[in-house]
This record gives sequence, structure tokens and C-alpha cells, in this order.
Amino acid sequence: MAPFTAPDNRIPIERTGPHPALPRIGVVLGGGALKGMAHIGALRALREAGIRPHLYAGSSIGAMIAAAAASGRSPAELEERAQGFRRRDLFRINHMGMLMERMLARAIYLEAPLRALTEELVADCTFDQLQTPLLVTAVDLERGTPLVFGRPGFRDVRVRDAVYASCALPGFFPPGVVGDRTCIDGGTMDNLPAGIAALDVDAIIAVDVGIADVPLVRGVAEQGFASIFMRAATMMMHEMQQATLETWTTPPMLLVRPRVSHIGWFSFGHVQELLQLGYDAMRRALPHLLDTLSAPGGIFPREAMQIRVDRERCTGCGLCVARYPELLQLDTDGKAVPCVTVQEFSPRESDVGRCCPVDAITVGPIEARDAVAERLSQSA
Repeated sequence: MAPFTAPDNRIPIERTGPHPALPRIGVVLGGGALKGMAHIGALRALREAGIRPHLYAGSSIGAMIAAAAASGRSPAELEERAQGFRRRDLFRINHMGMLMERMLARAIYLEAPLRALTEELVADCTFDQLQTPLLVTAVDLERGTPLVFGRPGFRDVRVRDAVYASCALPGFFPPGVVGDRTCIDGGTMDNLPAGIAALDVDAIIAVDVGIADVPLVRGVAEQGFASIFMRAATMMMHEMQQATLETWTTPPMLLVRPRVSHIGWFSFGHVQELLQLGYDAMRRALPHLLDTLSAPGGIFPREAMQIRVDRERCTGCGLCVARYPELLQLDTDGKAVPCVTVQEFSPRESDVGRCCPVDAITVGPIEARDAVAERLSQSA
């Protein structure tokens, strides 16, 4: 794949308006296993645009890369490490534990490789000692409560311990101990921790690499425990994350979603592609940053889109109306119809179509429909 290309211009963030001349921008990196390599490309695009985050926040692999950036690692350094990343750097089967402890084994894979990777990328310090504020999510396994390391009361812990815990996917890696708490993957409860990051910034740039959508995948049930578990986890995290985005108000958010749904969670053969996809997605989004900063709230970029319902496919089950009553309703024939045909959508509304179990609902640009109508009229 071709190397990254430099942008033609820097994104001017100095402005006068509802935010300070130099707005405090928080960069939030979501979980997504190895798809998180796309975060590195996204960070490179931000660096080239001259944007220096006021704060980083992350969950799971997003926590790892956010912590590396907050530790002073440049996107170029992270890119070089990613290109040399191999399966043995992360996964080594816990043979002895599986043999001797069986059902009591804490995880399929050993802790040591993930610990070593964390120590390689993340500074050996506490959150208080970082120059750039950092938030790392995890879940207290015993209490069943979310944790955000880096917030008041949770700063005097080793960043490396918090990052390992945030990446400790249940069943795959042993839980991590942070202070006196036993913790697991932050994505279990908050895979895109924009809400907590929003407390200290004027705007959010959030990068979602894992669960923007849940594409059709056939044969999952025959692919073993890991595939079934990750498919279920994807669906659960997607629903939790979507609920957060659907109720988002302030501060304004630039939501960046690299097109990575076709790549597996633990696919090691797509690193260069992921780097490029993250870079390209951020470059497409950055021209909308000034609109984002000018707004009092909401999610950007925004685009006028058309909701379409295939009446032949629609069964009238009503799931779409229950989920999106502001967008869809049932007509007198019991079929779904849009409340308003054309809507101004942000990336969060991309989920509307998949609420239909028979694929009767689609959302697309208005231009696409107009082009089709024009071609039909010309052919007539």
C-alpha cells in the first residue's frame, strides 16, 4: 500500500466564537482489538493538521494507544511498531493453566505478552505525572462498576497497570490488578468513553474503530468459542455505545468512523490497511472541525440523507418504530414509513437501517436517489 501522503494544508483551529481561541479538544479512542491500529493513522492525521489534544481518553486498545500518545510516543513511532507487530507479541496460549486448572483457569492466553507490550509503549509513571491528561476506562470485576483512571481519586496509580486492565478482555487475558481493584476490559461497560472526557473539554474528536456497525457474518457458530464470544461482545457493545450517542448533547463531537468492519478483531494481516483507513477517515472528517467547534452541541459531520422503506419487504413488526419513534411510524396498512423523508444525519444515525430484521430500511444520500430518478426519466 502507498505510504501516507502529507496534507495540502493545516486545519486552522484558532477562532473567535462560543469557544476560546484555542479550544480544549479531547481525543477519545474506542476499543476494537487489532482494528485499533486505525487509531494510529487517525493520530497521524491530527498531528499533520497541527492539532494538539488537551486530553486523551480510551478504552481497551484505544486506551493503549491513547496512553502511548500521552506518554510522548509520536504517531510515526507507533506506526513503525505496528508494522512489526506479530501474533506472538500478544497471544501465547496458557497451556499449563488450561491443563491444570481447567474451568478455573483465568484466561486462554498468558498475561506476560500483553504486559510486555504495555510496558514497551506506555510511560512508567502515574496519571499525575503525565504532561497531557489521560483517562483510561476499566471495570471493577468484583464490584461490577465502571472505573475511569485519571479522574480525581484514581490518579495515583501506575498508568501501565490501568492500561493492561483496560485491555484485559474477559476470558482472553487474566484480569488486571490496579491498586486494590481487580479489573477487566473497559469496553465491557464503556467502549467509547466520550461522556467522561466531555467534563474537561470544549469539543470531542471520537474515533470509533470497533462497533460502528455489525455487518452480516455467516457461519460464526462453526468458527469456535472465540468467534462466537467476540460476535456476542460486538453486538452488546454496539448497543451500549449507540445508546450513548443517541442521547448525546454537549459538547460538540466530531465522530470519526474508519471503514474497518470487514476486518476481523484479531486479524494480523491488515496492519498497513488499518493505518491507512484511520488516516483517511480522519482526513475526511477534519474539514468539518470548524463547524463542530462553532456548534453548541451535537454530533458532526452532518449530511442530508434519505430514509427509504421497501414496502414489499416490510412485515410491520414495529421494531424500527420502537427504536426510532422520531424517525419512523406505522401507516394505516401497518407498514413502516418515515416521519420525515429527508433528515440531517450524523454518523450516529447510520444505525437506523440495521434495526430492521428483514433489511427493509435503507439510508442514503439524497443525491443518489436524484441521480437514479434522472437516469430513469432520461431512459423513458
